[in-house]
Amino acid sequence: MSDNKIHVYLMPGMAANASIFDGIKLPKDQFIVHTLEWFVPDKGMSLVDYAKKMCEKIENPNPVLLGVSFGGMLVQEMAKIIPTHKVIVVSSVKSKHELPKRMIFAKYTKVHKLLPTGLVNNVELLAKYAFGETVTKRLHLYEKYLSVRDKYYIDWSIDQIVNWDQEAPAENMVHIQGERDAVFPMANIEDCISVKNGTHTMIIHRARWFNEHLPTIILK
Repeated sequence: MSDNKIHVYLMPGMAANASIFDGIKLPKDQFIVHTLEWFVPDKGMSLVDYAKKMCEKIENPNPVLLGVSFGGMLVQEMAKIIPTHKVIVVSSVKSKHELPKRMIFAKYTKVHKLLPTGLVNNVELLAKYAFGETVTKRLHLYEKYLSVRDKYYIDWSIDQIVNWDQEAPAENMVHIQGERDAVFPMANIEDCISVKNGTHTMIIHRARWFNEHLPTIILK
């Protein structure tokens, strides 16, 4: 930690870019914030190998890793590779046991392979996958947020999510979940900080809550 400041790395959710964190403002006298971006995986790349490659982008020792949704799964894999100060997952899951039934169903039936991911340039459809909500009002905003539209990346991401094999949560981890999350419903989640009326996109729409609470959560 340079100058005794804590380095915080933010990892967006599936198909999203770092603009989802535009509303997040942490006190500059305590934290240095960095953002990470998705890259298209090599053919046949595992999530573990992807995490190793992403770890190469971490330039500071013992960082805080904060990941949203699928990014939350990724930062948990990264924390198995590098030492971290803390791992915070938002709108995500901590083990395969917290995945919703439809995703477990997909794992065994491979139904997720039939999803029309070729329509990745249809932002409405992509938002349904990535954010779990139907968007018509704020379509221009979602076009800004959801910029990773490579079909191979989308197929790979969905496959990694439904086949994620983590048995138990790691220690030194904080899970923040919205009570109205439609992608990873609260009913399956244990031991988390719940955000009243928070949806899967609360990192965008409830940025004020995060700005109020994240400093304390990180320093705890």
